Amino acid sequence: MTSTAYERAQRIGQNAVRTAILDQAITLLTREGHAALTVRRIATEAGCSTKVIYTLFGGKDGLAEALWREGFARFRRALEDVRPGPGPTAHLLALTAAYRAYALAEPYYYRIMFEKVIPEFSPSADDGREARKAFHLLKSACEAAVAAGELAGDPREIADQLWMAMHGAVSLELSGFFERDHADALFPALCAAILRSFTAPPGAAG
Repeated sequence: MTSTAYERAQRIGQNAVRTAILDQAITLLTREGHAALTVRRIATEAGCSTKVIYTLFGGKDGLAEALWREGFARFRRALEDVRPGPGPTAHLLALTAAYRAYALAEPYYYRIMFEKVIPEFSPSADDGREARKAFHLLKSACEAAVAAGELAGDPREIADQLWMAMHGAVSLELSGFFERDHADALFPALCAAILRSFTAPPGAAG
């Protein structure tokens, strides 16, 4: 007899149950759109009672918030997993590659994070603070590159320009405007061009 996603997760623990329900919600959103995101429908797909969802998330609004936060948590982990490169700028470029890789691996989470995929959901100020933790990693890498004399300028400005460029490029790719092979070449070239515009003059370190 085939077990449900809920039953399989239940054998592991509550965190696994929570993740399984979020994954089922993502599957529904991807397949049918936000109108399908009801507590009853998600419970049916996950193979659990509606009470489980109300207990874990408080209802549909709490589930939407959990999806948003989960997207940013996964995004942050993807950036944290990037190993330091041979220098600060190399590490920064590796972070930009991880940004795109995450968006392509988790396209619907990415859309929940940055688009109004669930129209009735608006992140709270606390949600926003949690989300910005991921971008602190990008800003910190920019600060390291400036401190090492590899880049010059305001680290926040460098990080913001990179973020804007990456988001635009990734959004176009996810929308089908660029084929994967073409984007494989364009994306790193775009990020490298932005960083070159902030290249520090010789002897600028310290």
